[in-house]
Amino acid sequence: MSFVQHTVESAPAGSRRFMTVTADRLGYLPAAIGLLAESPHLLEGFLKLSALFETTSLAQVEREVVIMTMATRNDCHICIAMHTRKLTDIDAEPELIAALREDRALADPHLDALRRFVLELLASRGAPSDESLRDFLGAGYTTQNALEVVLGIGTYTMSTFANRLTKAPLDDQLALFAA
Repeated sequence: MSFVQHTVESAPAGSRRFMTVTADRLGYLPAAIGLLAESPHLLEGFLKLSALFETTSLAQVEREVVIMTMATRNDCHICIAMHTRKLTDIDAEPELIAALREDRALADPHLDALRRFVLELLASRGAPSDESLRDFLGAGYTTQNALEVVLGIGTYTMSTFANRLTKAPLDDQLALFAA
């Protein structure tokens, strides 16, 4: 069985507004959004949580580290391409982008502490060792940041799992940034 890739016109009524806003913001309607539209609740939840994650106290590059760590860990080719594009757009160092895409240590110790903390939270199912939390906080992060990382993990678990479940294709607009 395959999932339906909806247009704004064919989507359930509860998804249409979110699809239109996304298409207006990006200049095109991503295929993944058309697939997620089958569930208005999932589509709305992901978009609202993603927007909420963007307002956290984590810096933009830090948020992208969380997202790319999730994308590579969960092997979501769409998220890897989309967030490679975002990192490129914010003039992130090419070495940072390459390291994130290759799931390897980051040259910046502050950002690498964040990457390692994400991985530790995932591996421990949310119960990191005291040492891991101490290392994260010792790198200059706060307990608020630790909880915001949980928000990012939840948001991008939803996205990566849904994209993989629906076998969402990569949009032409992201081909240049494909893995």
